[in-house]
Amino acid sequence: MAVLSALRLSRRAALGFVAMGVLWGSFAAQVPVLKAQIGADDAVFGLLLLGSPLGLLATLWLAPLFDRRLGALSLPIAALAVALAYLVPGLATGPWVFLAAMVGLGLGSGLLDIVSNARVSELEARHNRSLMNANHGMFSVAYAVSAIATGFAREAGLSSAEIFSALALLVAGLSLGMRSEVTPVSDEERRAVRLPWAIVLICGGIVLLAFFVEAVVESWSALHIERTLGGRAAEGAFGPAILGLTMALGRFSGQAISGRFSDVSIITLGAAMACAGAFLAALAGGPFLAYIGFGIMGLGVSVVGPMALALVGRLVPPAHRTSAVARVNVMGFAAFLLAPLVMGQVSEAYGLRVAFAVVGGLALIAPILALMLRARSARYAQSP
Repeated sequence: MAVLSALRLSRRAALGFVAMGVLWGSFAAQVPVLKAQIGADDAVFGLLLLGSPLGLLATLWLAPLFDRRLGALSLPIAALAVALAYLVPGLATGPWVFLAAMVGLGLGSGLLDIVSNARVSELEARHNRSLMNANHGMFSVAYAVSAIATGFAREAGLSSAEIFSALALLVAGLSLGMRSEVTPVSDEERRAVRLPWAIVLICGGIVLLAFFVEAVVESWSALHIERTLGGRAAEGAFGPAILGLTMALGRFSGQAISGRFSDVSIITLGAAMACAGAFLAALAGGPFLAYIGFGIMGLGVSVVGPMALALVGRLVPPAHRTSAVARVNVMGFAAFLLAPLVMGQVSEAYGLRVAFAVVGGLALIAPILALMLRARSARYAQSP
C-alpha cells in the first residue's frame, strides 16, 4: 500500500521514469546487434558509448534553465525529445552516426531524468514523505519489461530500427500524461541562501557509484552472457532484464521500509550485495549463475542511488533543490561515461570476467561516502 500511495502522489513524474526505463531496457538488450551493426570491437564500442554521457553532462547547465522556462511543460517536452532520439540508433551503420545517436539519447534522457527527479523531490517536501524509491522502481519495471520484449522481438526477426520506432510511439503517448505544475522560485530566493556543496558532492559520489554498477550490467551483461558464456539472443536479453526486475523489487521494498533503518546501514548493505553479485557474475560458468549474480547486484544497488537523490533533496534549501538534484544527477551520469571506458578497456585487455570483478570492488566505496555524508549533514544542520 505504501508503494501504491507513493505512485498515486507522483504519477506524472513516474511516467517519466517509465519512459527512461523503456529506452534503456531495449537498448541494453540490443547491444550485441548494435555492436555488430556498426562493426566495432570492444574498445571502440566502449568509446562510442561515451556519447551518451557526453549528452548527459550538457544537461548540468541546460536542465535547470529548461525547467524554469517551460515549467509545467518541461516533463512532456523532455519525453518527446527522448522519443525523437529513439529513432536514430537503429538506423546507424557506422561509428560516427552511432556516436551522434548516443549524444542525442544522452541529452534527451538526461533532461527527462533531472526534471522527473526534481518533481519527485518537490512532492517529497510538499507531502513530507519518501517517494523516490517507488519512482525509481517504475524505471526498473519498465526497463525489465522492455529488455524482455526486445529480446523476443529480436528472436522474431524484427530489426533495431523497427523496435526503436515502436518504442518512440509508446513514449510519445506517455508524454500526454506528464504535465505537472511547478512551484516557482525567484532569483532573490536562490541568492538568499547558499548551496551546501559538500553535501551535493558526497551525494553525487554515492549516486555515481550506484549508477556505475547499474550501467555496467545494463550495457555489458547481454554481451557477457552471449559471448563469454555462449548464450542465445533471448538469454542475453535476460541479463539486463534480471537487473531491472530485481532493482524494481529492491526499490519497492525500500519504499515500504523507508524510515525504519538508517541511511548508512542501507547503503552499506546494498554496496556489499552489489560487490558479491558482481563477483558471482564474473565467476559464473553459465547463464544461470550469471543471472543470480546480476540479480544480487540489482537488489543491492537498487536503493543506493535513489536514497542519495532523496537525501540531497532533503538536506539542501528548497530554493536550490532543482539545481542540487541536477548536479547530483550529472555526477551520477558520469558513471555512464566511466563505465564504457573502464569496461571496454579492461575487457579488451583481460576479459569481461575481470571487468565485472573490478566493478564489485568499486561498489564498496559507497559506504565510506555515506559515513562522510552523515557527519557533514550534522555539521551543516548546526551551522547558522
